[in-house]
Parts: sequence; C-alpha cells; structure tokens
Amino acid sequence: MRGVVFDLAHALREIVLPRLGAADGRAHARESVGGDVTFAIDAEAEEFLAGWVVANAPQMAFYSEDRGMVAPGEAAPEFVLIVDPIDGTRPALAGLEAACTSVALAPLGEGEPTMGDVVAGCVVEIKSGEWFAAQRGEGCRASRPLALSENTDLERLFWVYGFTRRPARAVVEVIGDLIDMSSLGGGVFDLGSATFDLTRILTGQLDAYVEPGARMVAEIPGMRQEFARVGGGSVVNNSPYDLAAAALCLAEGGAVISDAAGRPLGPYRLLGSDPDFHISCVAAASSALHAMLLDTVERGMERLRASDIVAPPQP
Repeated sequence: MRGVVFDLAHALREIVLPRLGAADGRAHARESVGGDVTFAIDAEAEEFLAGWVVANAPQMAFYSEDRGMVAPGEAAPEFVLIVDPIDGTRPALAGLEAACTSVALAPLGEGEPTMGDVVAGCVVEIKSGEWFAAQRGEGCRASRPLALSENTDLERLFWVYGFTRRPARAVVEVIGDLIDMSSLGGGVFDLGSATFDLTRILTGQLDAYVEPGARMVAEIPGMRQEFARVGGGSVVNNSPYDLAAAALCLAEGGAVISDAAGRPLGPYRLLGSDPDFHISCVAAASSALHAMLLDTVERGMERLRASDIVAPPQP
C-alpha cells in the first residue's frame, strides 16, 4: 500500500512535466474546494488522478484540492490518499522548479483522521524528478543526500514564506523583522510551493520555512475578512493536503516542524480544506533555530494585534 504513494506521486509528475510553462495551462477552469483558482493544468492532473486511483488502487479513497473526498470503489475504503497533484501551480505555469506532486497515506478508522495518522508520504519535484519519501518510524529516503543546515544565526538565515492570496501588509507585520534581519546577510524567498519549500530544508538549501497565515486568521479580529478580501472571497492558507507528505518527510528526516505557535501538527484534522482545517507552520533544520523563529513570530503577532492594519469587525 505504501508503494502506491510512491508510484502515484511519480505518475502525476510524468503527466504534468510536459505541461510545465505551457501558456494554455493558465486558463482558469474553476475554483477548487479550498477556494484557490483551479487552472487548466490543475484540472488535467486531477482528471488523471481520479483515473489512476480507479485503475491502480480501487480499494482506497483519495482526498484532493480540487475534488475533496472521493471513494471510487464499492467497498468502504480502509485507507485514504491525500493528494496535491501540483503544489506550486503558478511556478509550474512559469516553467520554474518550485512545483511538486505530493501524496500521503493514512488509515480510515472510526474516528476522523489527523495529520498524526499519516503513515507514508512522497514529494516529487516535477521539473527535476528529485524525490523525498518517508514512512512513519522508518526515516526519510531521498534521491539526493539529506543535509540539514546547522545555521542558527538569523542574520545569515536562508528561509522562505508565502504571499499567495494573503494580505501583504499584515503578513509583513508578523515576519518583517525576520525579513529585515536576513535579507542582506542571508536570503529571503517566496517560491510558491509549500512542499518545495519544506523539502529544501532537508537538502540544506534553506534553513527554515515560516507561514503564520492560519494563526493570524484564528487569533486577530478582522483578519479572516482581510484574507477573504485578498482571496477574492475565499480564505486561502495551507490546508492539510499541502503539508501532509512534506511534514512527515521533515519529521522523519530530522528537521523540526510545528504550527506557528509551536504546537505539533499531529492533532490537526487531515481531510478538509476550509479555514477550520488550515494549518500555520514553522519548520527549521534544528530545534534551536525553530525556537528562535517561534519567538520572532510571537513578537510579530503582538505587533499585529497592536496595529491598525485591520479594523476589528463591527458588531
């Protein structure tokens, strides 16, 4: 069953690879269940996904960004595949490297599955074919050597965050100090794909990933409305399907990952896309760096609470 995860991730890559940079892939097909735009290239990948599961894993259900929960077989499935066929659609449409397929696997029992139930995950970089695969308790394997950074100097930090459909002024209020500290002596990036971002920590190309969006929405009055304004009516942050495979790879590969308040990701519900399922994230190559980043985010959240960037909603 865990081989299905690896095979599906690579099969999706083979379908998407010829379409990287294709201009006609930028057409808007529809809106996904998570509120993001489904481009034509996404729709093609989702169509392939549905057919692949029917042909190769009919005993399993799958949950994807575009379709939500699907159980193609007649019998009640015992496992669910959590799939993002293209994480980083916009980089893929530009023909850039920061686009991956992401597939995770979790059992379906009596209770609602959580991130902690994920037993296997695979991330494949679409352009290069490089891959990362993990099984819970058995470590992370990859097509290249894992090499976690030892850096704990924030002024030399190489890190990444995301602005896609998030209010820029509010996000910068939270992470602005970190941007200022690291933008000269280190490197600051927005690469457009959470799975690509996170797996770069495993390769040592990046030291950290900081994504406070879901925490901002949950804790700051008026922030949900601000995210919805920028998101065209939808609140868009990382959903479980964005993180499920990569988070397991990081945990099994020796990195540290939590939400933006320092809480473990394990209790978060796995099968959903609306704001109640969204997950903030701070990931780092070491526990020492992770603690420093959480402290920086905490100070940024306090600044945001005291600012007038977003007026609280009127009763």
